[in-house]
Amino acid sequence: MRVSVFGTGYVGLVTGACLAEVGHQVVCVDIDAAKVEGLKQGRIPIFEPGLDELVRNNHRAGRLDFTTDATAAIAHARIVFIAVGTPPDEDGSADLRHVLAVARTLGEHLDHPTVVVNKSTVPVGTADRVRAVILEALEARGVEVEFSVVSNPEFLKEGAAVADCLRPDRIILGSRDAGAIEKMKRLYAPFNRNHERVITMDERSAELTKYAANAMLATKISFMNEMANIAERVGADIEAVRHGIGSDPRIGWHFIYPGAGYGGSCFPKDVQALERTARQHGYGADILGAVEAVNGRQKAKLFELITRHFGTDLRGRTFALWGLAFKPNTDDMREAPSRALLQQLWAAGARVQAHDPEAMDEARRLYGERADLVLSATPADALQGADALVVVTEWKAFWSPDFDELRHTLRAGVVFDGRNVYDPKEVEESGLAYYGIGRGRSLLPPKPNAQP
Repeated sequence: MRVSVFGTGYVGLVTGACLAEVGHQVVCVDIDAAKVEGLKQGRIPIFEPGLDELVRNNHRAGRLDFTTDATAAIAHARIVFIAVGTPPDEDGSADLRHVLAVARTLGEHLDHPTVVVNKSTVPVGTADRVRAVILEALEARGVEVEFSVVSNPEFLKEGAAVADCLRPDRIILGSRDAGAIEKMKRLYAPFNRNHERVITMDERSAELTKYAANAMLATKISFMNEMANIAERVGADIEAVRHGIGSDPRIGWHFIYPGAGYGGSCFPKDVQALERTARQHGYGADILGAVEAVNGRQKAKLFELITRHFGTDLRGRTFALWGLAFKPNTDDMREAPSRALLQQLWAAGARVQAHDPEAMDEARRLYGERADLVLSATPADALQGADALVVVTEWKAFWSPDFDELRHTLRAGVVFDGRNVYDPKEVEESGLAYYGIGRGRSLLPPKPNAQP
């Protein structure tokens, strides 16, 4: 099938490459001519395992092309995906300017029946707005063209997006147009051979499904961070608690790891956007507000532990940071806990030596050259001359350090584990002080007057 994808960001590029991989003829559209030319040359602007090979192979095979020519892309396609960004507006709501701009362009150029697919994460009711904008532009031209709008939210995890796209857990299709649904089912048939993954519903339900999924996952993270903070105060080990509750199949093991807070392009903005949507409809979504508030506090957790150990004046101190990306297997630092920690350490006078397997260029872009930040080529380099190690992102390369070597390298002999990847007992037996999230020395002594 002939497909065009507007947007070559994370969602658009992965979607376009995966559709081409199963044999569809795909054109990806972007307004950035340099980016388009780079993609044609095989230069991938984001780090995502497996994506570079997928793009290059399918471009070489003639199934995947890139252009700045929106008119040609619309003429090519019978199915058009809108996969442009929806950044948070000043009030926390999703900014739909780019989505509606694509819709307007479609209305200005459509001349054949087309299925228009909302792939971007958008507030409930956006399909109606896209339909209205297209109709308005068609009426301004004085033409009638058959088209349908389908809500098809993405469920791609950064670091596993290619696998998620090629082998999806579910494919949500939101439309009341049976013909459009059938076309989308044919499009996705290669991804659906093992068992039925397609779930159909109306557009608004599909739009809410995406927000609800991300909000649920963010809620689990904030809940576990809340439990970890309680564990510290009552003298419990949150890892033991995690095992105890994760064994309950109603709860499960996914997303119940406490840590330094969530970040990335999805959870923060989607929770905010959903909470804003609720308020616009006269409902105060208290849980969503609490999820955000807990996450905001949690991004100060590592700094709180650092100042508990060293005091608030960190002048003359150097900290080794392992991890800058908001999660492993990506170079994305949007809303990353590392960014909050860096600002907190610098404000207290500290110097930072940081290493990340993929996010070093992004850190350079964000912070440039500064005297209080060294971007180290290896994890070992980051340790040299440092007082303490702070683990912010749980890259596998950080999971099994030599603790005896760490004890001899770190001047103050302290490890702050923001992802609970180490065993407190093992670290302490090596002669290092260990602070985790709800573990180790993070546990506070019980208050004398507290009731058991």
